[in-house]
Amino acid sequence: MPEEMRTFGYLCPKCGKTVMKTRSAFALEASGAEVECSCGGSALTAAFDGERYRLTVPCGLCGGIHTAVCPPDRVLEGATALACAGTKQFCCFIGPEGTVERQLRELSILAEKERKQGEDGIFLDNVIMYEVLSELRDIASRPGGITCACGGSRCAMEVRRSSVDLICRDCGAKLRVPAATDRDLDDLCCHMKLVLPGKK
Repeated sequence: MPEEMRTFGYLCPKCGKTVMKTRSAFALEASGAEVECSCGGSALTAAFDGERYRLTVPCGLCGGIHTAVCPPDRVLEGATALACAGTKQFCCFIGPEGTVERQLRELSILAEKERKQGEDGIFLDNVIMYEVLSELRDIASRPGGITCACGGSRCAMEVRRSSVDLICRDCGAKLRVPAATDRDLDDLCCHMKLVLPGKK
């Protein structure tokens, strides 16, 4: 039986390149992992203390460094992603090599748009944002199209640079809809209805 392999990937905040490294699950449990960019400007680390993995992730979106503590199954099984606290976008991927490679390509496109647009533009991608808003209007026009788990159906909308927040007028619950890449639009188009999580 072939040994389970895990690939780590992130976007280097120093040079902007995607960085990937594959380790076996056995090696990860024995000594963790260090994934360093060839430019020498950043490195992702994953250390196992016997119970949990502690990850230090350089972020190619905000330029900072994020830390996370994950149970072994999140690191050693399936596919997982860690988000940048500032942008709310995924900045690190762990999983099968092909999956990580695809996600990094999307992340690279997103970061490139962010760089080109700078802070002057209203939206990260005007076309995607207008398409997402149009799709949200279509969903909202359907009976029970946008509802909240609290039972409410009155919804407000806050438009941001790269996302749209749907807010329940009854309980204040929020659902963030990403609106920056083609994938964001494709994901939204798969939904006939949207349900806000509701506040207990």
